[in-house]
Amino acid sequence: MRVLYHFALSPFSRKIRLVLAEKRLPFELREERVWERRPEFLALNPAGQVPVLVEDSGLVVPDSAVITEYLEETYREVPLIGATAAERVETRRLVAWFDGKFAREVTDKLLVEKVIKRLIGRGVPDASAIRAGYGSLRTHLSYVAELAESRRWLAGETLSVADLAAAAHLSVLDFAGEIDWSVAPAAKEWYARIKSRPSFRPLLGDRVPGLRPPDHYADLDF
Repeated sequence: MRVLYHFALSPFSRKIRLVLAEKRLPFELREERVWERRPEFLALNPAGQVPVLVEDSGLVVPDSAVITEYLEETYREVPLIGATAAERVETRRLVAWFDGKFAREVTDKLLVEKVIKRLIGRGVPDASAIRAGYGSLRTHLSYVAELAESRRWLAGETLSVADLAAAAHLSVLDFAGEIDWSVAPAAKEWYARIKSRPSFRPLLGDRVPGLRPPDHYADLDF
């Protein structure tokens, strides 16, 4: 069985879970507490980061960007990058936006400071980082709303890994109760469509000890 090493609150892990599910590829989930730095896991990925995909053949594929490209090249029946060169460029641009800019400006400043530090017992939240994260979140939500209002999906007419990357980051923040969806109705409507897809259902069942998601988190009708 294909195995995905993940952490429930890792948006990069969630992105790959969604990609695998959209491509209808069966897999087994194994949670990895990366801060424990298990030698067995470090042997799979010396960077000590999730996600890591291990194929039936034994092939080890680390890093969410590498895994996405590998899955697109290997399992082409359900493409998630785009049909044309322009669509592929736009999809990759937005994936880089969410996995880079959004991760730095929002996810790291809110999820890491407010949730992850507490879970792993490392330091106290940085109040200035949290304030900056909230400000950036509002800006990014407005951008998602702008894209959602002008296109069927974020990168164009078809669902792509751009939608999955964005939803992965937003879903961990939503799990932590950090998003006020009322400030960006178009982003909320787009997210509700993503949340209703079969691929997303397992994420709605995720639970983390010591952290209870808000009631709307698993509500398909918001």
